[in-house]
Amino acid sequence: MITVVGTGTGAAPSHDVLAGAELVVGGRRHLDAARLPETAERVVLGPLAPALDTIGEYIAKDRPVLVLASGDPGFFGIVRVLAERFGPERLDVRPGVSSVAAAFARIGLPWDDAVVVSAHGRELRTAVNVCRAQPKTAVLTGPGAGPAELGAALRDAARVLVVASGLGSDAERVERVTPAEAAARDWGTAVSVVLCLDEARALGAVRTVAGPGERPAGWALEEAEFAHRDSMITKFEVRALALARLGPRPGDLVWDVGAGSGSVAVECARLGAAVTAVEKTADGVERVRANAAAHGVDVRVVHGAAPDALAELAETPDAVFVGGGGSELPAIVAACARRARRTVVVAMAALDRVPAAREALTSAGLSCDGVLLQSSRLAPLPGDVTRLAATNPVFLLWGVRPPAAVEEGVAQ
Repeated sequence: MITVVGTGTGAAPSHDVLAGAELVVGGRRHLDAARLPETAERVVLGPLAPALDTIGEYIAKDRPVLVLASGDPGFFGIVRVLAERFGPERLDVRPGVSSVAAAFARIGLPWDDAVVVSAHGRELRTAVNVCRAQPKTAVLTGPGAGPAELGAALRDAARVLVVASGLGSDAERVERVTPAEAAARDWGTAVSVVLCLDEARALGAVRTVAGPGERPAGWALEEAEFAHRDSMITKFEVRALALARLGPRPGDLVWDVGAGSGSVAVECARLGAAVTAVEKTADGVERVRANAAAHGVDVRVVHGAAPDALAELAETPDAVFVGGGGSELPAIVAACARRARRTVVVAMAALDRVPAAREALTSAGLSCDGVLLQSSRLAPLPGDVTRLAATNPVFLLWGVRPPAAVEEGVAQ
């Protein structure tokens, strides 16, 4: 068997587990803290492959192995790789308290409604987007993805960061800082976890299902669900297909360019994505903010006219929705197509705009498809009868970046 023990914030390994170990694998601080038999071979965890090979040699000879890990090793921990390599039936897992549970306990908050995201050995952008979209997020950090980098990326977000370092040790520290304060410091290597909180919503409601807020029961909401001006809003039939092609999900960043009422931006945020809405009119900016607040979601609103306003956005979107029209539409679509990692969706009422928009998508290396959407809604007539009321036709184009290009990081 391979005995996997969570240490640090949990209980120390028992004497019987330590005494029988012939091979002990773990981080240097775990090995130094444990009272190991003098005869036991020690392997300091760095690259996983050599350690796994050594474990395999011991297992092949039926010799006992002990792996020391932090907190709960089954929660974003080494249990996964050990189970994949040697099979779960060979593992005797004895978890400690996870760093996430310990950090929330230190500040007196429940965490059944928290979203947990790992930035250890992964892209920081996913964690940043989750932090922007969710009111309560725990980020497991790593080299190049610590409190400073997270704070720098969240400078414009109304969030507080709780940095928990050395949990369970004599050097334990739990500090509340702004993103700007976090970005300005060198945090060293002892950080256990960073909590990102919207303090106004940090306590949250009583939950029956753990994790992020409940997903909406439906989407493509009625136009009446949004404040809008003179019916200048993406109709729900168009919005339904646009959302299907955008594919917003937790960890994504979506731009809504020419946001108008912000109906697409709000719906993407309701589905868990981080959203930036770009709107050129002052009253439109306020309308987007009001609609976001009414639906309980965070939408970052940028007041400016595309394509120039897009140059001020440092982040790379996963998907972009472009609404509206005008002579600048081809330039706007081209700018979005160069930046988008996955897809760009364009809604147009004018037939004349379609060829140039399509050319802008394909010139950026996206494969392009589209439809003309024309629907008729049921409408009552006097005498308790019903007619069909036609809505204005809308062209919807979408450009999709080839998967290989996304994986290679072509979109910047």
